[in-house]
Amino acid sequence: MIFIKLTTKDIPYGDRPDDRCLSVGASSLSDAELLAIIFRTGSTGITSTDLAHLLLQAAPGTGLVGLNSLRYEDMVRIDGIGKVKALQILAICEIARRMSAAKAVSRISLKNPATISDFFMETLRHLTQEHFIIAMFNSNNELITHKLITIGTINASIAAPREIFIEALKQEAVYIVLIHNHPSGSASPSKGDELVTKRIKECGELIGIKVIDHIIIGDNKYFSFREAGIM
Repeated sequence: MIFIKLTTKDIPYGDRPDDRCLSVGASSLSDAELLAIIFRTGSTGITSTDLAHLLLQAAPGTGLVGLNSLRYEDMVRIDGIGKVKALQILAICEIARRMSAAKAVSRISLKNPATISDFFMETLRHLTQEHFIIAMFNSNNELITHKLITIGTINASIAAPREIFIEALKQEAVYIVLIHNHPSGSASPSKGDELVTKRIKECGELIGIKVIDHIIIGDNKYFSFREAGIM
């Protein structure tokens, strides 16, 4: 029996994803067709478009967004997806995150929680563990930098005020914003979130660094303690 590795050239002219991209534009292509252009080749007896469909079916969630949750190990378990294709997907997801962050950073405003949420959303919303980050601002309300403080379990992070303020003092920050994600996708604060926020805010008052807000990142949603009137 002879096995043939199919490529996009084996698809009738006009139906190939790259031809359609040229004729109707990338925005008109399906998610699978876009992935097929990246893959270029399929596998034994399967086209690159069909292989893309298999990958999308394996991804949790809907459409391309689910690719962010796939690990390298998850992808190479799919027949036809090896090291190269898996690395291509990981690279594309990282490029998308960096493009989103680069666009959002220019709009960050200390007084507008939505702009801060936009900056961290694509980085945090797909993570399976809680990540606790502080964003540090100078006296002109400009973002200095941000720092990952802790990584927790599936449903909890441990935020130590000592680590937070050592980093804030090192960066000469005047204001800080606390940010962490909820792997469940919910952005609603827990009682623990409220207690941690109160504790860190009180510590900040003692050393002269004001904690402006605590933002919880869910799945494409956020909760701001400041907006809710809790801070």
